[in-house]
Formats: sequence, C-alpha cells, structure tokens
Amino acid sequence: MPHIPAWIAAIEALRATSPIPAGRTNRGGWNSIGHDLLESPLYETLREAVVAQCRFALGEMGAGDLPFALHAWANLHDRGGFNFPHIHEGCLVSGCFYLRVPQGSGNLVFRDPRPGVVNGFAKGSAPNACKDIQLRPEAGLMVLFPYWLEHFVEVHNADMPRIAIPFNAVAAP
Repeated sequence: MPHIPAWIAAIEALRATSPIPAGRTNRGGWNSIGHDLLESPLYETLREAVVAQCRFALGEMGAGDLPFALHAWANLHDRGGFNFPHIHEGCLVSGCFYLRVPQGSGNLVFRDPRPGVVNGFAKGSAPNACKDIQLRPEAGLMVLFPYWLEHFVEVHNADMPRIAIPFNAVAAP
C-alpha cells in the first residue's frame, strides 16, 4: 500500500510529541492516547477499508445494518515489548492493521475460548484439544476477529519497532 510510509511517519511523529504510552495491554512499547486515530484525513483510505471490512463481518453475523463507530489507536512494540492476554469487552468486532512488522516480531496469538479444553489434558490439534492459533503478521495485513476472542502478542525481538493500528467497531451512541 502506497500510504504505509506516510502513516508510519505520522505515528512516529505522534509518539515523539506525546511519548508517554496510554498503557492498556501494551508493555515495552508505546500506544497512542484516545481512540480517534483513524479520524485524521491522513488515514481516510484505511478508515474506509476498515469500515467496509467491519460492515462485511457484521453482515456475516446477521447484523449488517447495525450502526457502529470506529475506535482506533497506534500500537508500537520496542525490543522486548508485547501485549498480555485480553479481550475487547463491549465491542462488536475487533481487528488490527499492520504497518511495519520487522523480522523478529512476535506473533499475534488467539487462545481457544472453550473453558473445558483450556483446562483439559489434551493439547494440540486433536479433536477437543486446546491449541493456540498463531498468526505471523506482515505489513499491509488486516485481521478481524470476535471481540470476545482472547488474544495476545508475543515478545518483539527486533531493534526496529513493530507498528500496528488496532481497532474496534463499537455500537453507535
């Protein structure tokens, strides 16, 4: 995507002007304060793509006409950075768009939400076994997932920061 270098530069500039991270589940890196990153005209193309994909996903769930707002922020991992396991409670659908994913970036990991298998003896790919699903992202990839699906990001082992834009579709006020 031709816009990615400009988006990366804008996020790096945002970090430089506001270096204290918002916190949330990000450790060992930085994330932007607020949820309005995609409201900037700079991200109009990405916002349109995210809205279209969220609308499609909601349609697949039988809620295609449900009005929603978009919350988005920047998330950077410095060497040693990660996100601990979490869900996006109260959202309709969640996702992430990857801007820069250097070699050594940790995987995005989704955890099997079924309590019986999480605490069961069987692990791996067997029927009724518990297995984490690991996704190795790359720049330009957009991932959507149910808000209730527990996920985390493994430790980032590169000197260049990994940069992503997480987002949530939330019920319109």
